[in-house]
Amino acid sequence: MWYQNGEKGRIWIGRVPFRSDLLESVQQFAAKENIKCARVEIIGAVERAVISYYNQDKRVYQDIEFDQHLEILSCLGNLSLRDNEPAAHLHVTLGDSKGHLFGGHLQKGTVVFAGEFVIEEIIGPDLRREHDPETDLPLWKRD
Repeated sequence: MWYQNGEKGRIWIGRVPFRSDLLESVQQFAAKENIKCARVEIIGAVERAVISYYNQDKRVYQDIEFDQHLEILSCLGNLSLRDNEPAAHLHVTLGDSKGHLFGGHLQKGTVVFAGEFVIEEIIGPDLRREHDPETDLPLWKRD
C-alpha cells in the first residue's frame, strides 16, 4: 500500500448541463478550472447511460448500454491527470422506475437529464494515471 498526504483546496458545487455527456462535462470542467486532483460526487438523472464492467480475466472493459431514463443514485470518483489531461474515474449507481439498480464504471455516452455535482480539489503531489502491467488498468502512479 502506498499513500500521499493532500490538503483540501477549492470546492465547487454546480449543475451539469442538460443533455450533455456526463463524463465529458466533468473532464471539461476540470480542464477549465485547472484541477489536477479532486474528489467528485454527482446525483441526478440521465436520459441514457453507458457503464462498463472490467473483466479481470480478459482484462477488458465490457460496456453495458441503457437506452432508458435512470436516476443517478450515486456517482463517486476522482480526477487526476492522464497524458497531462484531466481524467475522471467515476463509478455510478443507477436506478430504474421499478427500483432495479445497475452499477459500473461511467463511460462516454451517458446523457444528462439533470445533474448536480460537488468537486473537492486535493492539493498535493499531482497524481498521474499510467498503465499498470499487473492489472492492465490506468492506475495512479507513485512518483
